[in-house]
Parts: sequence; C-alpha cells; structure tokens
Amino acid sequence: MTLEIIRLLIDFGFVVLIWAVQLVIYPSFVYYTKARLVEWHRSYTKRVTYIVLPLMFSQLIVCTIQLWQTVNWYTCLSLILILILWFLTFRVFVPLHFSIDHNRPVENVCEKLVTKNWSRTVLWTVLFLISLLNFLWN
Repeated sequence: MTLEIIRLLIDFGFVVLIWAVQLVIYPSFVYYTKARLVEWHRSYTKRVTYIVLPLMFSQLIVCTIQLWQTVNWYTCLSLILILILWFLTFRVFVPLHFSIDHNRPVENVCEKLVTKNWSRTVLWTVLFLISLLNFLWN
C-alpha cells in the first residue's frame, strides 16, 4: 500500500467522522439535561479520543513524510490545513469539551460546538478533496 493510499484513507476517515460529528453527534447534545450531558459527554470524549487522536497523529506523520519526499502545492497546503486543524481542535474545541466534562459549561456550549465545528468540517472536507485530486492526478 502506497503512502498516497494511506493518506487518502486517513483523510476519508476524517471526512466521514467530522460529518457525523457535525450532523449527528454535536446537535444531539442539546437533547440532554445538564446532568445527563456531563455524564454522557465524559464517556463520549473518552471513547472518541481513541478514534480521533490516532487519526490526527497518523495524518500529521504521513503528511510530514510526504512533504519530506516532495515539496509541492499539495504537501505544503496539506500541512498548513492540518496545522490549522490542530490549532482549532486544541485551542477551541478541547476547552469547550473540558467545560462540559468539568460541569462548568460555557453559555450555549452545545450551540457553539455545532457553529464553530463548521470550520473543521469544511477544512477536513477540503483536505480530503485535495488528497483525492492528488491521488487521481498521480
């Protein structure tokens, strides 16, 4: 299996995951009472981390290897998008999730997750599309 196929599979995994989060998981948070949300959310974040972190690290590692092998528009743009996604995830979303886990949700936290997550949804979709284009062109 080539590095390009591995990268395409990782990016596809993310695009499926982020759309499920955007359209199903985050919107469902508003249907929980505050106490039930905290209880469910602690379980959810622990479980989803087993999926998200390996994907994030794999995506970053594969992209870095690709950049090391070939510097072009695809590898440079990919790394920039991945770094933006890491920044958004750890600077915006992790604090929002922590606020729920510690039973100190910021005002309208569920709505903020849905609204702010559109940026990651678009970026991971774009990342997948450029990986698909790069794969088809090569």
